[in-house]
Amino acid sequence: MEYITIDGKCFYNMVINGSNKLEEEKEYVNSLNVFPVPDGDTGTNMSMTFKSAVTEIQGMEGETIGKISKNLAKGALMGARGNSGVILSQIFRGIAKGLEDKAEVGVEEFANSIMEGSKSAYKAVMRPTEGTILTIIKAAGDAAAKSKAKNITELMNDVCMQSKITLDKTPEMLPVLKQAKVVDAGGAGLLIILKGMYEALEKGLKSLTVNKGEIKATNISAAKTLGEQDIKFGYCTEFFIMADNINIEQFRKDLEPHGDSMIVVGGDGLVKVHIHTNDPGFILSKAIKLGPLSKIKIDNMREQHRHILEDEYPIDQKESANDSSEETMEKKKYAFVSVALGEGITNIFKDLGVDFVIEGGQTMNPSTEDILNAIKKINAENVFVLPNNKNIIMAATQAAELADKNVYIIPTKSIPEGITAITSFNTEMEAEENVNNMKEAIKNVTTGSVTYAVRDTEVDGKAIKEGNILGLREGKIEEIGSDMFTVCSNLIADMVTEDSELITIFYGKDCNEEEVNKFTKRLEEKYEDLDIQFYNGKQPLYYFIFSVE
Repeated sequence: MEYITIDGKCFYNMVINGSNKLEEEKEYVNSLNVFPVPDGDTGTNMSMTFKSAVTEIQGMEGETIGKISKNLAKGALMGARGNSGVILSQIFRGIAKGLEDKAEVGVEEFANSIMEGSKSAYKAVMRPTEGTILTIIKAAGDAAAKSKAKNITELMNDVCMQSKITLDKTPEMLPVLKQAKVVDAGGAGLLIILKGMYEALEKGLKSLTVNKGEIKATNISAAKTLGEQDIKFGYCTEFFIMADNINIEQFRKDLEPHGDSMIVVGGDGLVKVHIHTNDPGFILSKAIKLGPLSKIKIDNMREQHRHILEDEYPIDQKESANDSSEETMEKKKYAFVSVALGEGITNIFKDLGVDFVIEGGQTMNPSTEDILNAIKKINAENVFVLPNNKNIIMAATQAAELADKNVYIIPTKSIPEGITAITSFNTEMEAEENVNNMKEAIKNVTTGSVTYAVRDTEVDGKAIKEGNILGLREGKIEEIGSDMFTVCSNLIADMVTEDSELITIFYGKDCNEEEVNKFTKRLEEKYEDLDIQFYNGKQPLYYFIFSVE
C-alpha cells in the first residue's frame, strides 16, 4: 500500500512488526556473532531491547506519532542490553526527536527522523567502528535523505535496499567478518527491524500484537543471595496515568518517601509508574487524583521470592540464601554496584564492600533499567559502578545519566579488573581522586579466561571447532586445545613476565575440585616466587577466570 503520510497508528504497527520479525530471527542474528565464546548474543540483546520498547507503547495505537515514538524511545532506553541494544536505543531516540510533537508525518519528515536516528547513534559511541550497526543506520539515513520517493512505503523500500547493500559490504570493512564469512550481526538485526517496518506498510498490516517470545529476566536468580527480610518494600506496583499536564517531578517527590525502585516516566498524556512499596493503595490513591489509571499490576514480591527459592534450592540450601545483611538506612558517602556471575565471585565482591551485586555478565547482559534500579536502591551520595564486562559499559553509562545522584562508571572489562578497582578504593579520598586511582589500577591487570567454543569458525587464521577449549587473553583467543588445565597453564605462561608478582584464579562450577587442587600445586611449584591465589568462583561457562599482576 502507498502511504503519503503515516500517523501514530501506522507507526505503531510498523514498529510492532519490526519487533516481531527480530524476535523470529534473533537466532539467525546470534549465529552471525563472529566470536565463538559463550556471550551476550547480539540477536537476543537487540530483541529484548526492542521488546522492552514496544511493550512501553502497547495500547497507544490511538496516540500521535510523536507521543508513540517518544515512549518507544524511553522503553528502548530503559530496556537496552549490551552494546548493540544501547546503540539501537539511541537510534530510536533520534527517530523520536525527528517525530517530536507531530500528529502525522510525510516523506520528508520521516526521512529526517531516520537521519536523526543515525546522528544520535554516532554521538553515543566515542570511537565509532565502521562495518557495524552504526554503518547500517548511516546508510539508512543517507538513503532516506537522497530518496526521491513520493510516499513513505517507497521511502522505506529505498532505505531497506541501501541498508542491505551496505550490510553485504561489511565483511570488506572488518577483516574479522571476512574471515568468518559473515555480515555484521548488529547491522543484520537493524535491517530486520527496518524490513519489518517496511512490510507493515507494503502489506497494510493492522491490529498487530507483540510476539513476546521467550523472555529470560537477568536478575531473577539474584533471589538466591537475598533473604525475605532484604525485601524492604513488598509490593511491586505498576500502572499508567492517562492525563495531560502532570508535574512528573512533583509526583516523584510525593511518592519517594513511600517506596523504592521508583520509575516515573512519560508525559504528554501517558505516564508510566513503577514503585516497590508496602502500601499500594496509598500510591494508587495519590495517582488517581491526577487522572484515570490503566494497566494496574501489583505483585507480592515476598511471595514471589519464596516461590523462587522453592524452585531453585533443595531444603538444606535455603538457609544460606538468607545471609545478606539489611540495607542501611543511613546515607553513606560512597557505595558500589557491581555486575558479577557466580556465587563465589558474588560473595567476594560483597566481602570487599560492594553494596549491590547485579547478577549478569557473559550471556546475561543486564539492561539499563536493571543497573538504574540497583543504583536507586542504594542510599549514598556517590555510587561507583563496576560493569566488569565490555558489553555492559554502555548500558551502565546510560543508567548513570538517568540517575539522580552522583554516579561514576569505572570501565572494568573483567572480574579481576573489578576486584582490583575496589581494592584500590580509599574512603579518605574524594570521589574524583578515587576514580582516577581505580582507572590507573586496572591498567596493571592482565586478564585471562578459559572457556569453550560454541560454534565452528575461524579467528585470526585459527580454525576453531565447536567444543574446543579456548584460552583468551584480554578477550583475544590465544590458545586452542582439548584440556582446560593445559590451555590455562599455557596461557598463564604466556602472560607471566619478570615483573609479575601475583596470579589470582577463579575456577568455575564445572571444574573438578580434586583436579583443581592438583593444578594449584603444579602452578605453585612452577612459579614459586609468585603469590598464587585460588578461589571457587562457581561461575558458569568459564572454567577459569584469572589475572596476572
